[in-house]
Amino acid sequence: MTQDDKKRAAAAAAIAHIADNAVVGVGSGTTVHRFIEELARIKGRIRAAVSSSEATTSLLRSNRIALLELNDVTELDVYIDGADEATRHRSLVKGGGGALTREKILAAASRRFVCIIDDSKIVDVLGRFPVAVEVIPMARSFVGRELAKRGGQPVLRAGYTTDNGNLIIDVHNLKILDPPRLESELNQIPGVVSNGIFARRPADLLLIATDQGIEPV
Repeated sequence: MTQDDKKRAAAAAAIAHIADNAVVGVGSGTTVHRFIEELARIKGRIRAAVSSSEATTSLLRSNRIALLELNDVTELDVYIDGADEATRHRSLVKGGGGALTREKILAAASRRFVCIIDDSKIVDVLGRFPVAVEVIPMARSFVGRELAKRGGQPVLRAGYTTDNGNLIIDVHNLKILDPPRLESELNQIPGVVSNGIFARRPADLLLIATDQGIEPV
């Protein structure tokens, strides 16, 4: 199977985890684009979707899937998103697309978080993929120095602004041996809005697309 075939398979498998009349949180990224195609096939049996990014909102609208704002619902029945890296303990690194803060909010507001990935994203230890850190613009340099003190190599994502009007620093070569601890520590740096480690609220289920089929973890 090609990587795109696997993305399509993982996206299709997620549909089985969506109940009738559900409010579905929808993440961002290429695998989620495949999921939106699948969701469009069953849009008549869900209540609505809540989007994590302007790009996702545009795709949902183009597929005529009903939308709600998160402020209009008490909680999400399920949140479907991909990941840049995942461990079999279901801790994740996300944020390659820059939507990590809104994704983290939707994950926290969801009853169940289903992460759809292909098997190339599975790692034993997080950190191969750089950790995205969303920062308030005035704190860019200060936060970069603080990240360097923690052993990472911070690189400003050139020419990029988040949907929230902030900047992204991609931190390379972090050793993430204790993902929940590092997630909390990075969030305590003044000027940091959020970071791309999803461990304090990990996925409830990984659907991993392999050459042999879907592996649930």
